[in-house]
Amino acid sequence: MTDYPAITVRPGTTSNIPLRLQNYGLGPQRYQLSVAGVPSGWTATLLGGGQPVAAAMPAPDASVALQLRLDVPATSDLSVQTLTVKAEGQGSEATLPLAVALAKELPAKLTVTSKLPSLRGSPKSNFEYALTIKNDSGRNLVASIAAQAPANFETSFTEAYGTQELSSIPIEAGQSKDIKLKVRPPSTVDAGHFPVGVTVNAEDASAKTELALDIAGQPQLQVSGRDGLVSARAVAAQQSSIPIVVTNSGTAPAENITLAASAPTGWKVSFEPATIDRLVPGKDAEVQALVTPSDKSLAGDYMTTIRATSRGENASSQFRITVTTSTVWGMAGAGIIGIALLLMLGAVARFGRR
Repeated sequence: MTDYPAITVRPGTTSNIPLRLQNYGLGPQRYQLSVAGVPSGWTATLLGGGQPVAAAMPAPDASVALQLRLDVPATSDLSVQTLTVKAEGQGSEATLPLAVALAKELPAKLTVTSKLPSLRGSPKSNFEYALTIKNDSGRNLVASIAAQAPANFETSFTEAYGTQELSSIPIEAGQSKDIKLKVRPPSTVDAGHFPVGVTVNAEDASAKTELALDIAGQPQLQVSGRDGLVSARAVAAQQSSIPIVVTNSGTAPAENITLAASAPTGWKVSFEPATIDRLVPGKDAEVQALVTPSDKSLAGDYMTTIRATSRGENASSQFRITVTTSTVWGMAGAGIIGIALLLMLGAVARFGRR
């Protein structure tokens, strides 16, 4: 049996007709295969497993896949020919007549389909579409492929199980090829629904399919000081309050934003409040970083990193904190020096007259 008992081929080409030898309740036995009624100059070859075969042995209630390859000369008469495929066994026989019409030229025909035409993700997602391009014409074609996407969207085609980018792909007559389309949106894209078109062209045939990607909003955090300043002053061993501004420049609210800091050894850093419950797009919130430098900190500049995190989205900024020593210790030191000078002057006055 075959799915296509009447076909049309083009002279000067080779065509493959899929066949099946089906066993209905008989024991396994050898069936001799042959083709009768082959016109003069034509070549008819029965194939099994990709190679010429002369016999087949289907299991009970099973089938064997075969192909009839026809090589038709370019000078063949355009009349319809009838070929008969035979399978002869011991006490049983099956025949299949095939009507083969000839045409000088068959129009090229392409189809392109997608298993999942609509995908959803974030602006950081890579969208991958599995596409199947089928050559429904009677000759081999080289199909060029192109994608029409919104501005600043990156697109590329690759083989279904490869990484090499493609701009065209050869497809044999009656066969299909699987490819992948990768679409990467710009990181600054707003949430929304975006169409993507795919066009396949080969000679006088073309095919199109429409795809879509839905981009969900995503928060994007930024950390800075008040008025954009990223520097502050502090005193060793004393707590200083530094205003920190957290901004959501994304397209979705940021939930449960936690703050943390990386500071020099011996420093203490806490935040008031410790978390921001919700920050909508385009808004900012101010918290106070309570920074206490170590009592062993020398006067100078130190770097402290402030981080804000919300469900996988994070941002950080480095602050330069200039540390000065306490004035109490300076006054105490000056007092000690003054007392030492007075003692020295007293000693000189007392013992100098002797």
